[in-house]
This record gives sequence, structure tokens and C-alpha cells, in this order.
Amino acid sequence: MAEAAKEREQLEERLKLKPKPVWDRYDEAMREEAFSFSEGYKAFLDRAKTEREAVEAIKECAQREGFAEIGQGEGRRFYAVNKEKAIALAVLGKKPLREGLRIIVSHIDSPRLDLKQNPLYEDLEMVFLRTHYYGGIKKYHWVAQPLALHGVIVRADGSKLSVKIGEEEGEPVFTCCDLLPHLARRTQEEKKLKEAIEAEKLTALAGHIPYPDEEAKERVKLQVLKLLNEKYGLVEEDFLSAELELVPAAKARDLGFDRSFVAAYGQDDRVCAYCALRAIIEAKEPEFSTLALFLDKEEIGSEGNTGAKSRFIELFVIGLFRVLGQEPSEALLKEVLFRSKALSADVTAGVDPNYKDVHELQNNARMGYGVALCKFTGAGGKYYSSDASAEYVGEIRELLNREGIAWQMTELGKVDEGGGGTVAKYLAIYGMDIIDCGTPLLSMHSPYEVASKADIYETFRAYRAFYRWGEGG
Repeated sequence: MAEAAKEREQLEERLKLKPKPVWDRYDEAMREEAFSFSEGYKAFLDRAKTEREAVEAIKECAQREGFAEIGQGEGRRFYAVNKEKAIALAVLGKKPLREGLRIIVSHIDSPRLDLKQNPLYEDLEMVFLRTHYYGGIKKYHWVAQPLALHGVIVRADGSKLSVKIGEEEGEPVFTCCDLLPHLARRTQEEKKLKEAIEAEKLTALAGHIPYPDEEAKERVKLQVLKLLNEKYGLVEEDFLSAELELVPAAKARDLGFDRSFVAAYGQDDRVCAYCALRAIIEAKEPEFSTLALFLDKEEIGSEGNTGAKSRFIELFVIGLFRVLGQEPSEALLKEVLFRSKALSADVTAGVDPNYKDVHELQNNARMGYGVALCKFTGAGGKYYSSDASAEYVGEIRELLNREGIAWQMTELGKVDEGGGGTVAKYLAIYGMDIIDCGTPLLSMHSPYEVASKADIYETFRAYRAFYRWGEGG
């Protein structure tokens, strides 16, 4: 009997998949590294609440680390900005560029409330801002929240005003008021959850003091416009050429008695963006040229000239060839991208114990079990997804195991429960191998998302290992 038990134990040890929490893998030094890494990450989240702010923060970091604007400097580390909403960083490797790149692509836009182009209106001696929500949100999350206003306004003379109101101590905030429960029974509580808050009622309270002349029309609105004109030189028409976003005013914070989580707005997908930034900074002399793409518009399908559907990656790779004194043909450009290997750096859903029923526990991400690989996303029968090959999964598996990185293979919920997408399919059209690889989150797409510091650090370690792929081999 003892011999049979021993054989069984040996078989289980040798053959079974045995997930292990990251915290059990870490010694005290590794735990300190993970906590230290998250301090820089929280500062980045507070600095970069919009895609424009993320680009500026990434650019400043790149410049400090010796990256030059492509076409404007020499060396082997370059960056390029696309219309202030997307940015690319690259480090030229030892191997010829035509052998392909190692690419990590993340997105830096997050769900939010955009101001409508003509937002200001007055009702019952109060001024409000009309909004149009951006990306997939639960509208009830965005009422009764302190909100900050971020963005840019282009005045009639072409000058640009950067706006950030509500982040500093003592600054005013904004809010979308909710209905008190005493009066909400028929108006809200008897409706489906997604219908309880109407999109057109996501209006942000923005003023209350009237203009002193009682003969004036819309006195409160006029007083607000007067204030904006005196302080910023604005007129109402300037809102028509503005991009203004309402985002949660809360700062990134440690969560839990043990401070093991980070709670903050915008972790989808700035957690992966920050990890990719830190990873490419550490890529000093890689074998293959490394590229980090930080893109816009993923939350609305990667549309437009700053999203993954744009030709930004092609133009940047052409720029890298020109740095090397070459003018690539269209055929060479396609060949390089075809030979490249990539990670679609995007978050996935961590299993919430309160909502296990929407997850398939054997194949969904668990918090604190490491970076999450997702072979495909999409919906239902894998529609609208990129599906990584077994060969590429095997290569990534071997890489992560060799480097001692905690990882898990995941899907996004039960098959028929819903679904989601990433930018992977838009890079896969070039023929490159690509797989989704990112951090599990709780409360994804809410104003206050939650990530494990262990998973954040393992995500960074995975990206760093990916950029080092081939070194010494």
C-alpha cells in the first residue's frame, strides 16, 4: 500500500498541472521588488488618466532613458508620437531588422465620459455638462462619483489649452447626480440594471451662481462662461474644437490590510502599458529589435488614425530602416512584420468569488497566479478573435518557464456568457505570431479597478523576458 501511494504521488507530481500562487513563490526580496515596482506604477496611473497624458508621460520617460525622436537623433533607441494620442518606442537589436522584431502592443485609452461638443446647458438655475460615454461602461458606476475634467481645448486662434481640473487638493470636482432611493422605485429600481441610468442623464453638475443682471437669460450659464473667459480666455464656441474627458478624481491606492492590491482607475490597459514601458527601458542590447506600441481607441474597436487599425506601425518601422540608412520596399516591410513575434498586452478578467457562475474556473484567470496568457478572445465560437497557434504558445510557454515567471492560461469567462476583444487580430493580419498576455483585474471597466501587485510584477517580468528572447541563444 505504501509503495502504491508513493507511485501515485510521483505520478501526480510529474504529470499534473499544479497552479501555485505567486506569493508562495516569492521570497522576501522578490516581495519587496513587487511592492517597489507598484509604487512607480501608481505614480504613472495618477499622471496618465487620459491617452494624451499617457503619451506625454511615456515620452518624458523615454527621453530621460536616452530615446531620441526618430529622424532627429542618433543611437539605437528611438520613439515617435502619433497625433499626441499614440506613441512607439524601439531599441535596435544585434540581428538585422529584416529578421523581424519583438513587439509588445498595449492601449492607453480607458472607458470614461467624454463631453459632448456643445456641452453647457442650464436647468433650474444649475449648469450641467452633457456627456457621451466612451467604451464599455456600466452607466450606474458613473453617478455620485467625484470626477475630474481632463483634456485640451483649441481656441479660435489655433492656440491650445490643456485642462486638468479636480485632481489637486482644493480644486473643485464635478459629479453626475443620482436619484435618491426614496423616489427611485419606478424610475430606476423596476428597470433592468443597464436601463436604470439613461445615457442622456449622465450630465455633470458644473455651476450654480447666477450672473447678477436679473434681465439676462440663462444667468448661471452666462456666469460660468464669464468665469471661463476671464480665467482661460474661452468662449462657448471653443468647446466645439475640444476633447474633454471626465474621469474619476480618486488617486491610485494600495488596497487591503496587507497592501497586496492596487486600486485605481484606468488599469485597463495602463497596467500593461506601464509594464511594457519599463521592460523596453531595460532592453539595452537585445538580440532582436524591440518595439513597444502604445495605442489609442482600443475601447471602441481600435478605430481611427491613432488606433491599431492605423498604419502607424508601418511608418515607424520604415523610420527604423531609414535610421540604418536603408529605404525599405513594400515587400521588405511586409516580410519584416511577417517574421515578427508579438504580445498583445491587455488585461483579462480575474475570477471574482462573488460571481463564479460567469466563469469557467478551470480555464479562467485567478488573482495572484501570475501573468495571464489568453490564446484567443472574441465571442461565442471564437468570432472576432485572433487564435494563437500551438507552436507559438509552446514557444512562449518555454520562455516563461525557463525564466521562472508565474503564468496562467486563461479565457474570458464562460463560452456563451459574453466576450471581448483586443488589438491582437489587427497585428495578426501582418502574419506575425501574436498572443494576448496581461494582468488579471477585478472590477474591469469600472472607475476603480483592482490588480494584484504579484500579477503586475509578473507581467513586467514576462515582458522583459520577451524582449530578451534569443539572448545568448
